[in-house]
Amino acid sequence: MAGAAGQEYDVVILGGGSGGYAAALRAAELGLSVALVEKDLLGGTCLHRGCIPTKALLHAAEVADTARESETFGVRASFDSVDMAGVNKYKDGIISRLHKGLQGLVKSRKVELVAGTGKLVAKNTVEVDGTRYVGKNVVLASGSYSRSLPGLEIGGRVMTSEQALALDTVPERVVVLGGGVIGVEFASVWRSFGADVTIVEALPHLVPLEDEAASKALERAFRKRGITFSLGVRFAGVEQSDTGVVVKLEDGKTFEADLMLVAVGRGPNTAGLGYEEQGITMDRGFVLTDERLRTNVEGVYAVGDIVPGLQLAHRGFAQGIFVAEDIAGLDPKPVDELGIPKVTYCEPEVASVGLTEAKAREKYGDVDVLEYNLGGNGKSQILGTTGFVKLVRQKDGPVVGVHMVGSRMSEQVGEAQLIVNWEAYPQDVAELVHTHPTQNEAVGEAFLALAGKPLHSHA
Repeated sequence: MAGAAGQEYDVVILGGGSGGYAAALRAAELGLSVALVEKDLLGGTCLHRGCIPTKALLHAAEVADTARESETFGVRASFDSVDMAGVNKYKDGIISRLHKGLQGLVKSRKVELVAGTGKLVAKNTVEVDGTRYVGKNVVLASGSYSRSLPGLEIGGRVMTSEQALALDTVPERVVVLGGGVIGVEFASVWRSFGADVTIVEALPHLVPLEDEAASKALERAFRKRGITFSLGVRFAGVEQSDTGVVVKLEDGKTFEADLMLVAVGRGPNTAGLGYEEQGITMDRGFVLTDERLRTNVEGVYAVGDIVPGLQLAHRGFAQGIFVAEDIAGLDPKPVDELGIPKVTYCEPEVASVGLTEAKAREKYGDVDVLEYNLGGNGKSQILGTTGFVKLVRQKDGPVVGVHMVGSRMSEQVGEAQLIVNWEAYPQDVAELVHTHPTQNEAVGEAFLALAGKPLHSHA
């Protein structure tokens, strides 16, 4: 079934990251013939240079904090230092096991994995090293790269997350340029590992896409942890020497550090891949699609980070599955962007789904809002975490947004996603019994309060 044999596949997929391999696995499961082209490593950025390695570092950071603060829990553990060689061995072992598992899955589903750089050379053809792979359908899933700012060169002591993940020592002082998800996650890790960290964010808040209450709660927690930040002032430039960097802001303020992490978002990886030449409509490098992820060229779909919207691995998975099912004629329901949960895995974690309070007021006018403080939650007291669960509902209508801050809140957003996507009313959730004592119980308590029958909180 090789491309060289001139065989036409049902689906040819360009990119083996979250969106691409999900599309490949689901399409093969549905009996379609699939060629999956990947220039680097199966699993893409998420598995090798993104979600998985950063979350491994964040868990190591949690362990470091627990060891350092062990006496709080009546345990005398000695904490000396962070061994980055050991941390990296732990991180790389996780990646390796997941990579091998994924390779086995792809092989077992009889997906043809093509190693090499692919280019779209016709609307139904991807060329890899001179060999052409023709598909009845083509799925573009070429992913994203770490962006920089105009004129800001990456190199030496100015790095993106890719280089930061490979560091074999803990820097003493770091400036993080960008207070979004990637920036605050690395800031959290480095602070737990003992570094002095300063975040520079041009917008008025950290994690600016989240509900303002969540942003403010994270800022309070970061101040308490000793993470400093500059908000609302733009970056002006950086100078680096053999020993460090000097970061300048537009208001004249400067920061000295060992290195600067550039975490200003991710750009679509579409340059030089032949998309525009084949007539595909683009906007600033992004591939434009309809709600069914079809481009303007018949038979060509796009999924994941190259499609405007949330750049999240689980969005890529969902879109990949959707496209495979669409091609197979199952007529699946389009992925609702608003119903996709978001998590920032710093300490404390920020998790949300649906509309922020501001967006809900913009859309519906009158809304009801309730905040349940984790101070009343037994498990949160045991863990020593602070934060809240915030609910936003349409006036006398369903819940349209859930926003959470606190340790391990990433594990609670699954129920929140069901609540928002199924347009549940507070009384629907209030009837459900939540396990005591758990973090999850905080979700139940919040809904009890919103339904007008608070237990461990005031109405």
